[in-house]
Amino acid sequence: MSARDTERILAELDRRRTDLVALTSELVAFDTTVRGSADERHRAEHDLQDHLADRLRAAGATVDVVTPKPSDLPRSPQTPEGLGFDGRPQLVARFAGTGGGRSLLLNGHIDVVSAEPRGEWTSDPFRAEVREGRLYGRGTCDMKGGIAAMVIAAETLAALGVRLPGDLVINTVTDEEWNGAGTLASLAYGVKADAAIVPEPTDLDVVTAQRGILGGTLTVDGRPGHAEYPPGDWRTGGAVNAIEKTLPALTALQALRDRWAVDPAHVHPLLPPPSIVPTTIKGGEWWVTYPASCEVGLDVTYLPAQADAGGWASRVRAEIEAAVREACAADGWLAAHPPRIAWDTELPPAEVARTAAVVKALEGASGYLGRSPRILGEPSWTDAATLTRLADTPAVCLGPTATRPDGSPTLHTIDEYIEVDDLLDTAKALALAALDLTSPAA
Repeated sequence: MSARDTERILAELDRRRTDLVALTSELVAFDTTVRGSADERHRAEHDLQDHLADRLRAAGATVDVVTPKPSDLPRSPQTPEGLGFDGRPQLVARFAGTGGGRSLLLNGHIDVVSAEPRGEWTSDPFRAEVREGRLYGRGTCDMKGGIAAMVIAAETLAALGVRLPGDLVINTVTDEEWNGAGTLASLAYGVKADAAIVPEPTDLDVVTAQRGILGGTLTVDGRPGHAEYPPGDWRTGGAVNAIEKTLPALTALQALRDRWAVDPAHVHPLLPPPSIVPTTIKGGEWWVTYPASCEVGLDVTYLPAQADAGGWASRVRAEIEAAVREACAADGWLAAHPPRIAWDTELPPAEVARTAAVVKALEGASGYLGRSPRILGEPSWTDAATLTRLADTPAVCLGPTATRPDGSPTLHTIDEYIEVDDLLDTAKALALAALDLTSPAA
């Protein structure tokens, strides 16, 4: 592709700036708030996927909108057993290459986090609005803007008659905000490529590494009794306050987190240290009764080096369980009634080499746009990790605005927004990277 052709593509994307904002706004209008449980009813996921399918077919792609069966998901700690997809299909669109080139996958999730409390928004979260060069609305940043950018990039290449040597695959999925089930189901359907880009919000930087996530619930037992009477000796049937008995376990988890933070083995050039954060607590049955139980939700993040041979968190789980067990051994009640940890969703970490072709292509594309992208790590998790680990598809993230001028994030917030200029540059970077990555390997 000549420099003249490249400029023609960029000029066409400039011309389609309004189309890009319009498509993002259309996607925001579909309520695709992520489910919080396996049996929660679908919202407008199917309607959104059909909307994109119509556009991509009109642009010349072969499109499948597929509703997976629970049996399509691989058995793993990542998703609950028997998870279904009624009303939540996955979309796979393919622009066939001319032959001999490498394939590129553009993957994005259509689900968004809750817009509550809606009354605190300046404007309707599901009716996108441009104000002072920013597009506001739930999902503009995370990540319907990124989806619009990848769709407009693909449409533009097709409209200009640019036939890439390799296939360009568009994959829009559900459930990333929960457990990544949509991308897992897409892989089971056969989605695979030589490289992948996930246009999550990154401020146009390139994210090559991400921590794993492990969810769990710590349960501590007590014994009920009237809270306004002395509890008596637990060994002879006295009451035990389950809320107070969580303190040794929580102190142990805090100490383990502090050790991880200074352990040289847990230093990563791009990622923060591993962590353990208590995020929810539920205990007690009545305000004048010693609580009989207390549950604490745990959010654990861990580094690629902490994963076991299969990429999962078995060693992390064992270390946490041992710390709690040791801390509770000195307490008579807790030694006799050990706290329990039930492990829930697990999202494994991943990392792509700094020298990978997809990283180099995005650096080159951003440089052509006058940007100097940083190579960063993601403290949280994205579907790029699933693609990297399970599909043998090196996947990185590059997308529009992620932070406000004061450094605070825009994603998941009241008045979520993206900069329209960044949104357009994302579409340009994806189009230029597609030109590079779908060419035959050198």
